[in-house]
Amino acid sequence: MHMPSTEPPWFKTEEADTSSTTKLHTPTHSAVTGRMDDAASPTSAGAGAQIGGFLSEKPYTPPSWAMHLCPVPSQAFSLGHELMLLQWRLQFPTPFHKWNLPNLPEGTEVWIKRDDLSGRQLSGNKVRKLEFLMADAVAQGADCIITLGGVQSSHCRASAVAAKYLNLDCYLILRTSKALVDKDPGLVGNLLVERLVGAHIDLVSEEEYSEIGSVALAELLKKRLQEEGRKPYVIPAGGSNSLGTWGYIEATREIELQVQQSADIQFDDIVLPSGSGGTIAGLALGSRLSSLKAKVHAFSIWHDPGYLYAHVQDLIDGLQSGFNAHDIVRVENAKGLGYGMNTAEELQFVKDIASATGIVLDPVSSGKAALRMLKDMAGNPDRWNGRKILFIHTGGLLGLYDKVDQLSSLAGSWRRMAIDYTVPHKEGTAA
Repeated sequence: MHMPSTEPPWFKTEEADTSSTTKLHTPTHSAVTGRMDDAASPTSAGAGAQIGGFLSEKPYTPPSWAMHLCPVPSQAFSLGHELMLLQWRLQFPTPFHKWNLPNLPEGTEVWIKRDDLSGRQLSGNKVRKLEFLMADAVAQGADCIITLGGVQSSHCRASAVAAKYLNLDCYLILRTSKALVDKDPGLVGNLLVERLVGAHIDLVSEEEYSEIGSVALAELLKKRLQEEGRKPYVIPAGGSNSLGTWGYIEATREIELQVQQSADIQFDDIVLPSGSGGTIAGLALGSRLSSLKAKVHAFSIWHDPGYLYAHVQDLIDGLQSGFNAHDIVRVENAKGLGYGMNTAEELQFVKDIASATGIVLDPVSSGKAALRMLKDMAGNPDRWNGRKILFIHTGGLLGLYDKVDQLSSLAGSWRRMAIDYTVPHKEGTAA
């Protein structure tokens, strides 16, 4: 099968520093699992960063099938990597594997792409967008970034961590309920990480966010920071603008190469949750332009489908793609009670899938999308019969900690261990 003429950044290997006493050899890659089958052991964090390229800024070359899109980013930061204690492990490509979901239509297979494994502190789909957005911020000479999201926004947490990695300050505008907007937001889930890395947090109510708008709120804070002599760079909610869309155009190339290397897997459909639209815009555009040609199904967990279609259209028009959003992605409503809110059924589903398959879903996004997908399969089995589906796990697991009270009655049981004190103690068995 024909391979693209331009290789992605993660597909390349770098020469070792010859001054290092550590001898390196090129690792081999497993296409389906995404693992690097062998890895070098850096002698220090500095050597590891030099070898692995983590946090390095590199020239970006798009896939051959996306060369005509405009504008094409010139640089990207390597954020989707992680330094382990004794080895360098590449997080991109993230693995995909078969997902043994219950009650699938006849002949239907579901596989899962684990973008929840794109890192520990960063993690999730936002990392891919930030690789391009952070490179642009640095190129423009920014000394801080501004971004927005819900009070448990995974995007805001990833942005705060990435900014600190690059010695930038981070300012977050977080929306919360009117009843909580004047109170300390606490240290739960994503908020804990954001506050530990020193992000500056401004709270607004849901009503203020809707009335004033995210763009105006960001511009207000940007003006204040500029008056203080700062150089802020604004990243939109979810990192979803035309530049951020390149994160999942590049992810499409990653999936394409994994499929080509696996030889026996060809996906008919790609299914994923969508909040701000950038992830589905990149995947839908990439799937249509590349050899994948899979149908992209998005389950909206924030906006109505009409709004999301219009926003995706703006994103792909910004790249001069020439496509109609309705022709490259199918959007359905999965927001339920609203963004960040869950029904008992949704939380029970997250628990049941974790117990049955070991995959822990985010109740805000991937959990809602997976539940809606299975319901659609049950109601319209002919639409899915015999198809191979790739579900994109977009991460967001830290948000589970915000649902502890709701999940407590669903979690697994515990008990105190019964100990027979008549059993004589044996030497050498104590911890």
